[in-house]
Amino acid sequence: MRIAIIALGSRGDVQPYVALGKGLKQAGHLVRLVTQENFGDLVCSNGLEFWAVSGNVQEIVETKEMRELLEKGNFLAIQSRTAKLVQSVAIDWANQGKVACQGMDLLIVGVGGLNIAVALAQKLGIPLLQAYVFPFTPTKEFPGVLFPDFVDKTGGFFNRLSHQLVRQALWQGFRNADKLVRQKVLGLPAASFWGPYNTDCLKKYPTLYGFSPSVISKPSDWNNTCITGYWFLDVNVQEVPDWSPPSALMEFLQSGSPPIYIGFGSMGNRNPEATVNLVLEALAKTQQRAILLSGWSGLKSDNLPNTVYLIDSVPHSWLFPRVAAVVHHGGAGTTAAGMRAGVPSIIIPFFGDQFFWGQRVAKLGVGTEPIPRKQLTAERLAQAIQETLADSTMRKRAANLGAKIQAENGIAGAVAVVEEIEKHGVALLY
Repeated sequence: MRIAIIALGSRGDVQPYVALGKGLKQAGHLVRLVTQENFGDLVCSNGLEFWAVSGNVQEIVETKEMRELLEKGNFLAIQSRTAKLVQSVAIDWANQGKVACQGMDLLIVGVGGLNIAVALAQKLGIPLLQAYVFPFTPTKEFPGVLFPDFVDKTGGFFNRLSHQLVRQALWQGFRNADKLVRQKVLGLPAASFWGPYNTDCLKKYPTLYGFSPSVISKPSDWNNTCITGYWFLDVNVQEVPDWSPPSALMEFLQSGSPPIYIGFGSMGNRNPEATVNLVLEALAKTQQRAILLSGWSGLKSDNLPNTVYLIDSVPHSWLFPRVAAVVHHGGAGTTAAGMRAGVPSIIIPFFGDQFFWGQRVAKLGVGTEPIPRKQLTAERLAQAIQETLADSTMRKRAANLGAKIQAENGIAGAVAVVEEIEKHGVALLY
């Protein structure tokens, strides 16, 4: 099959779809990854066809305005800002996507790019397969990813309603851009005021979920869905296929007890130096070594002690099994990598679904209660680090969950569904 995967967003939003595309290519399919221009190296180095659309997410995240919004964690403000940026490139995305998807046999998309994918599928008559990395199908069994855990206590009706509200939060800000694209580029009628979620093209095939059933078991009211397991992009298929760790990093790891990993991925910080100082204070209180990831947040310091190693990037699949615990922002991909490594997590959520993953980790007993970024202090971080090191039950649970996730092959499961579609026109098993 000729398959186009549309994946828009940060590195964490795009990487699972590169992994999925890699698996589909190995199964003999032609795979084109449609994403922003700054992910060209990631896509091409993994042997997929890269089709660039306008925009560089890293440049947007690193602006002063977006750093401030991310650190404050106000989802609606972040969504409003993002919607304005999307409206400015929506016409370009539609024109670029129309060419990219012409002649494809199947479109695959997650939340990032869903609206444009639905419009393109309708215009070009191409089947569309939904593939998400966080829960997006309404259920009565737990709240939507933007809602606090206490909503669960209000009962199934409110849980299901919260998922519908999540969908609306992700749609309404982009509704004008979608209408513009449909009218000016694709010649289509406007989507429903409530969004494209009941569109016929979304009902034909099962919805794929790229997370572990050991982390979220399939709700009883999820029909026509398949939880495949995670879609991991491992070290041997990272941006540099022959990647090897720097000798200085190896020396650091071998020079003492396993360190703590601390990194916030694509999340911005208004004052990276203050964040580093907070981290260093917590490490001093706990007398722990650490590997500090600079990431898009630009964490850095000219006066790091020799017990802290700073690195720009490192494959999680290689590093996490070598550390004592992982401290991170709670992105879906980083959370998955921490759980697969079998080590406890300390999640510092900034916004969005990061709070959901923080709560899920705590509920599974494989990490501490999440500490929202706005409430992070050196004392709270130090206490959480001490808890992960001292709680033998937590560490055993984390190791057991890691073993279960390691035994899964989510990519193979997703590929099997696609091949059922190719063979029979439907996925017979789901």
